[in-house]
Amino acid sequence: MSRVMNFNAGPAALPLTALERAREELLDFEGSGMSVMEHSHRGKVYEKVHQRATSLVAELLDTPLDTWDVLFVQGGASQAFAQIPLNFLPAGATADFVVNGAWGEKAVSEAKMVKALGGGEVHVAATTREADKSYVRVSRQEELSLTAGAAYVHVTSNETIHGLEYALGPETPFPRADAPVVVDMSSDILGRAIDASRFDLIYAGAQKNIGPSGVTIVAIKKEMTARGRKDIPTIFQYRTAAENQSLYNTPPTFGIYLVRNTLEWLKGEGGIPAIEAKNRKKAAFLYDAIDGSGGFYRCPVDRPCRSIMNVVWRLPTPELEETFVKEATAAKMIGLKGHRSVGGVRASIYNAVEPAWCEALASFMKEFARKKG
Repeated sequence: MSRVMNFNAGPAALPLTALERAREELLDFEGSGMSVMEHSHRGKVYEKVHQRATSLVAELLDTPLDTWDVLFVQGGASQAFAQIPLNFLPAGATADFVVNGAWGEKAVSEAKMVKALGGGEVHVAATTREADKSYVRVSRQEELSLTAGAAYVHVTSNETIHGLEYALGPETPFPRADAPVVVDMSSDILGRAIDASRFDLIYAGAQKNIGPSGVTIVAIKKEMTARGRKDIPTIFQYRTAAENQSLYNTPPTFGIYLVRNTLEWLKGEGGIPAIEAKNRKKAAFLYDAIDGSGGFYRCPVDRPCRSIMNVVWRLPTPELEETFVKEATAAKMIGLKGHRSVGGVRASIYNAVEPAWCEALASFMKEFARKKG
């Protein structure tokens, strides 16, 4: 079997080791005579998988289970955009939003829907949206207009579509606030070291760095969980998932099983320090090819904010971009077309993307520029 070089934005590349383990265990899981997909989510066989996946998230994210709830829920970040204000933005309160891209905009939009249902106020504390509706950098601390006594402050750590990221160095620190800080880490969770203690709620769709689509990880401080509203439907209360160890309803058991496999691989690779070093090396291959092209390629993102997860660039014309993607696909480099809302080219280089793939893509870029430039 010849596997392609997968640069898709999500669902994205999974570690080959995790997939091979799933293949070996698919029909007969641990001698039980059936697949892990067929086991009851309340049975002892699956229980071990569930607990191991939970403990690995807590260990790698550094969110200890004595002070944090680590939850597996569904609906992706899109559901969380609504579920978070449902839980934590009651009437009379205000939530602040730091908006640096399309996903931050969507979080604001859903919070406004909750406001229309009787929830609290929604305040955009900062936005870096340009006149042409593009985003090229993250907000600086001095630009934030924070609400005194806010219910929470919401920020997106990595904007997948626009290719910009917080806290890559001292020039781009995460926003600081006196209120609880809620962060959407869907596209960079466990891809580099963070100080989780600075946040109160971290959430992420699994389908980029952690596992397959269909699973959403929520790490939330227990004191934040307890603060949630009790007058909303039971299934939407984070308290419900926490009190039932994410087993209130039938969870996506096979997805959680693959999360376990993926995080076992990550731990075996040396954990977050090792994967961050690898991710920065991968990004450097591509940014060096862009910056060394003599202007043939152009990255629209300010240098201090350039994502190490989603590298975006433009070519001189849309026609050349189309040709680039077509020829790259023929060379077994998949998923390089930029998001439909912004165009261009994008390489998503999450944890499971091999450095050799990025090196091969950089070589392809240099040769393409030589021929077409």
